[in-house]
Parts: sequence; structure tokens; C-alpha cells
Amino acid sequence: MNTQTCPVCGVKIMVGIVGGDRVLFSSGAPGTRARLWARVCRYVDKPGCINPDGGSQAPGKDDFYKPDVPQ
Repeated sequence: MNTQTCPVCGVKIMVGIVGGDRVLFSSGAPGTRARLWARVCRYVDKPGCINPDGGSQAPGKDDFYKPDVPQ
């Protein structure tokens, strides 16, 4: 297992985990590279991003950010 840190956003990605790379967000549960791409990387256009394409999995509908809406 190896851990990479993105110089752009500071997120840590654990590489070589059984079942795929694991992203450690600053808050909340760990996620996938696809979730990181859907919520962060697609909005960042800076050189050095270590997840510019979201990895090998396509993001699912629950990977995208959904703001809490008061009811």
C-alpha cells in the first residue's frame, strides 16, 4: 500500500488497496477516485492534480455533491 497526497487539494489517496484506491476526504467516510473527481477534480484546472480523470470507475449518481436543503 502507498499513500499519495495531491499537491493541489491536499486529499490523500491510498493506492493498492484491495477493491480499488481509497480516497480519504477531510470529513466523512472514505470514497473512490470517481467520487473525488465528481466533487472536486472536475472543477480544478491546475497542473499537478493526481486525479484528473477520476480513475477507472465512472462516477455514480450518489458521487456528486448534493447540498443539504432545509425542509
